[in-house]
Amino acid sequence: MTYLGVDYYPEHWPAEKIDEDIEGIKQLGANIVRIGEFAWHLMEPEEGKFDFSYFDQVIEKLKQEDFHIMFGTPTATFPAWLADQHPEILSADEYGHPRVFGGRRQYCFNSDVYRSYAAAITRKVVEHYKDEPAIIVWQIDNEFGHEGSDMCWCGSCEKKFQTYLTEKYDSIDQLNEEWGTIFWGQTYNDFSEIPVPKPTITTHNPSLKLEWARFRSDSLNGFAHEMTEIVKETKGAHQQVTTNVSGGFFSKWFDHAENLRPMDFVSYDNYPVWGGLEEPIAPEAIAMMHDFNRGLLDKNYWIVEELMGAQGHDVIGYLPRPNQAKMWSYQAFAHGCSNLLYFRWRGMTKGAEQFCYGVVDHDNVYGRKYKEVQSLFSEIKDYGELLDAPIQADIAVLYDYDNIWAWRSQIQSRDFDFTDELVRLYRPFYNQNAAIDVIPADRELSSYKVVVVPVMHVMDETLAERLRTFVQNGGTVLFSYRTGLKGKDNNLRLGEVQPGLVRDLVGARIEEIESLTKDHRLKLQGEGRFSEVPGTVSIWRDLLVPETAEALYQYTDAFYDSYAAVTKNSFGQGHVYYIGGGLNEEALDRIGEEITEHHQIETISSVRGVEVYRRRSGEDSYLFVMNHTSEEQWFQGESLAPFESRLIQE
Repeated sequence: MTYLGVDYYPEHWPAEKIDEDIEGIKQLGANIVRIGEFAWHLMEPEEGKFDFSYFDQVIEKLKQEDFHIMFGTPTATFPAWLADQHPEILSADEYGHPRVFGGRRQYCFNSDVYRSYAAAITRKVVEHYKDEPAIIVWQIDNEFGHEGSDMCWCGSCEKKFQTYLTEKYDSIDQLNEEWGTIFWGQTYNDFSEIPVPKPTITTHNPSLKLEWARFRSDSLNGFAHEMTEIVKETKGAHQQVTTNVSGGFFSKWFDHAENLRPMDFVSYDNYPVWGGLEEPIAPEAIAMMHDFNRGLLDKNYWIVEELMGAQGHDVIGYLPRPNQAKMWSYQAFAHGCSNLLYFRWRGMTKGAEQFCYGVVDHDNVYGRKYKEVQSLFSEIKDYGELLDAPIQADIAVLYDYDNIWAWRSQIQSRDFDFTDELVRLYRPFYNQNAAIDVIPADRELSSYKVVVVPVMHVMDETLAERLRTFVQNGGTVLFSYRTGLKGKDNNLRLGEVQPGLVRDLVGARIEEIESLTKDHRLKLQGEGRFSEVPGTVSIWRDLLVPETAEALYQYTDAFYDSYAAVTKNSFGQGHVYYIGGGLNEEALDRIGEEITEHHQIETISSVRGVEVYRRRSGEDSYLFVMNHTSEEQWFQGESLAPFESRLIQE
């Protein structure tokens, strides 16, 4: 069965509207609703006095209309009485100021008191509903780490950070040596002297900042795993467990794959636009986010919040144009979403999300957006087998959170953004409509033909050797700038010529470097087959001296026109490309085409702005076709209206 539905908050409305709401949701063609995630106070209005009668009544009404239910454990919004009785549960900002009650997710993951109360409400609600056949999925908490909630600088976190370091390092002398605390006289005599990286003059030690990021990840995931284990121990056999992933994965302070590891499947909240944005993010960035979520557990995933209306807490953003949100839903299904719920059924008239518009707005009119959702559900409901079919990709894009956090500790270029740089190397293959996996760097690589490694400046010998084996066996690796710069301690290695551990793979050495801005574009000259393909770099440049590699692009500016900017090397049976800066799209597209042609990777030709994704189910083959533009486009001789989406059987 394909689950199609909406996020429903019946507690926000008078009781007499429930029947009307359920009927309206049913007429959408929905068969599932998501409830409960923010209703802790309703379930426990006073400490220890649990009351699930409200949701009992709602669930009975939903069951009468054959709805399935995803129920959220309510730990993201604790009640006021808990903050009043135990203010120590509140997280603190970087200045050590406690975050007051209000908003959401203000709890500290390292508060033993909070974890005790969170465990109690989680166990109670799951015990109460473990035999409820309508509840088929439990959602743990809500959007872990969203809105800065993954970071806390309170006293509990400081003490537990020091304990974390004590357990990781054999001695304080070992820590001092590895971190290089002799610099600026930061040497410690005891672990209790080590601070958390609150604001200081200049900056903190990079090794400290990376360990702090790892500790933050362990703190959040430790809480998530504890709550997940409680649910798994208590739930009914027919119930599964998930949590909803918010966007901005690479700006978070926790390892998402580890977060989802004990879950049954991944759920994602898909917002291609949000408050304050004048236009949606680029189609390739949206696609990458879907591939990221599919890669977390290496299988298809749910979307439990799909944007329909304009969104914003204080500042409202772009209104999806007619059929644009539907098109984003088709894009999600193309990339591996198997079940989908829209956010939200009805726009709220009170509270912080009054301007988060839904399927039905405050005027209570079942208008254009309602009909758009209705049409999507009608069109996609019979394709469950196709949506559940696995996706096989020949191309993998790798990321590593240690590397990302190290970049955040020392950004190096004023305009550097990790997500932008990952999308930069994802885009050439997206533009060819190729299937791509976005996966953690420790995953198995042997099933791929191409491995893309964006700005992997923190690298250990294990990864370097795995990439070496991959290339020797005929694979192609595409590196970008600063590769192999540092070890896992976030420090440079004395006497090592860059690109360090993969210098032999790259077949070139880096003699000097320069930080650029996004507006500082250096002109390049292509060599040979690239001589007529314009090239520029921004953000960064590595000055490359080919050793066994060939130069594909050279710098042209004075003093540095003898250096290469882009190289290609043959190694074993495979090839390695090195992109020495923020290379322009046209040049990267040509490199991407050369790679897919060499490996005979399946691609589909379409005009820019029309995304085409092939899915297979048994012997049947289908094309998801999405027009991301506001103008008429054409594909295979057929007209596509603005933002139109189609599913075509080949």
